[in-house]
Amino acid sequence: MGLGVLEDRVMEHVPGTTRYFDDPERPQFSSEGVEGLKCDTSGPMPIILVPQPSDDPNDPLNWPLWKRDLITFILSVTAIFATCLGPILAANTLTLTEDFSVKFAKVAELTGWYLFGVGIAAFFFVPSGRLWGKRHLFVGGTILLIITSAWGGASRHNYASMAAARVFQGVATAPFESLVNVAVGDLYCVHQRGIRMAFTNLAVFGGAFFTPILVGKITHEIGWQWTFYFVAIFCGLCLPAVYFFCPETAYRRDQSLNTDMLSSDGPGAQQLFANTLNAPEEPEKTTKRDAPSTPDTLVGDDANQTQVGLSEIPISSAPAAPATSSTAAPVPRARASVVPPPKATFKDSLAMFNGRKADENFVKLMLRPIVLFFHPAFFWACLIQGLMIGWTVFIGVILAQFFIGPPLWWGEVETGYAYTAAFVGAIVGFLIAGLLSDWSARLMTKWNKGIYEPEFRLFLIIPMMIFGCIGLYGWGPTADDLLWDIPPAIPLMFFGFQVAGMVIGAVASSLYIVDAYRDLAIEGFTIMIVFKNLLSFGLTLKAFQWLVLNQTKATPLFNIIGSVQLVVCLSSIPLYVFGKRMRSFYHRHDWLAFCKVR
Repeated sequence: MGLGVLEDRVMEHVPGTTRYFDDPERPQFSSEGVEGLKCDTSGPMPIILVPQPSDDPNDPLNWPLWKRDLITFILSVTAIFATCLGPILAANTLTLTEDFSVKFAKVAELTGWYLFGVGIAAFFFVPSGRLWGKRHLFVGGTILLIITSAWGGASRHNYASMAAARVFQGVATAPFESLVNVAVGDLYCVHQRGIRMAFTNLAVFGGAFFTPILVGKITHEIGWQWTFYFVAIFCGLCLPAVYFFCPETAYRRDQSLNTDMLSSDGPGAQQLFANTLNAPEEPEKTTKRDAPSTPDTLVGDDANQTQVGLSEIPISSAPAAPATSSTAAPVPRARASVVPPPKATFKDSLAMFNGRKADENFVKLMLRPIVLFFHPAFFWACLIQGLMIGWTVFIGVILAQFFIGPPLWWGEVETGYAYTAAFVGAIVGFLIAGLLSDWSARLMTKWNKGIYEPEFRLFLIIPMMIFGCIGLYGWGPTADDLLWDIPPAIPLMFFGFQVAGMVIGAVASSLYIVDAYRDLAIEGFTIMIVFKNLLSFGLTLKAFQWLVLNQTKATPLFNIIGSVQLVVCLSSIPLYVFGKRMRSFYHRHDWLAFCKVR
């Protein structure tokens, strides 16, 4: 049992379990045609790359790190403008009730229709991303963002037109909400994902909280229509960057290179992993110059320089220490004899499609997220991520009840500034998740004798539970006590705590799904997106009704919400303990095949 994670009784190597934090004193051995493993030697300790990059220069894992980071940055910035459309009306509630001549609840429904569009569109876009790649969805989504944002700004006095625009704004946002995190899985190895996943989650979930701060001031100065026009303008600026500098990230890699997805019943995998675990504690040390080499290299000089600190561990029947150079080591002739395809030109990278990425049925792929909802790990991820996002939307909807009405009578500017606390909370959550995600996984892997378990990602649930529950339990009574001269900063501070917990939880659940079930990550993110958006849609419809039933008192309502969230966080304990056995069970008993969707 590794640090509380129960070992499986059936499979010797369970998919998801890897040795990405490798110890040079315990090198791996070759077995059944496995001749070498590529390593990141940029740090003091060589780290085995998981998954293993192929010999193809067009494999995203072989691209320079700066190029992959640029793609992540561009997609994340565009995602900020896309997802800011969610809370863009939060500071304008009073203004819009007058402009459209409707009640508060109808204005809240406009946010709900946006969330509805995101949830429904994800069912269609994600299978398309699985079959034909993500590039056409990112480019098409950016174009649709420009059109629908301009539409929203032009919908003054026409509630029906605004409601329709909000639905299609959600459709345009869907590729960025559901596929940016999946693109991180395409672009990076396991040990590189943590900080990037935290950054993309901040962009997708946290960046939106900066929007109301600006929206209130913009509305006050030049009108609420310009909040949508500015989104259209900025998305227009992002479009050339997405088109020219974000090539397709999906890649059809040989399954033998997906070392995190290998199992003990795969060809050669059992012996390979057994030899890895049973490597002698004090092997005879050899240097790189002692290792067998040939003049042949992996894919030429270009490929050898694609990743700083990338090298290949030459492996023979005797142990050999990992290479410490910053370039790829020579590879045995048997592997080098396979001629890699030519490197794609810049013109080639502009194509919307570059081949089919999977030989699967579109309808079955569309139904898979529904089936995965009943898989315990994915159900847990939906609750961890979806509920916290839902409570955030819920607070945003009822915030107008407490701050725009008596006793404060805030306008749109003050209401917008109220979201400063939420934005700070998102930044704090990002910093905590970014600092702890990979650091904690590496530390726990080291304690576990170099064996990494995806369950180590669940460590982040601890700070999520602390911040999230403090925020939820604190918001209710302090919001109610505004009538008794409680400073408005106090409930807003608790709102910030809740948002910090939301960001940390989003990172934790995303990392766990990517690392434990990477082959199902796309469908997993789909059901998480659909669940949180449809839940949030329902909450926007019921928020004011629940307040009325509680005589506009938030305390009893948020005591219940906080307790529900506490129970959900505590459910991570059995997942941590039994997660490895669950991975083994569902690998041996294919849930998708059982439900006829594979």
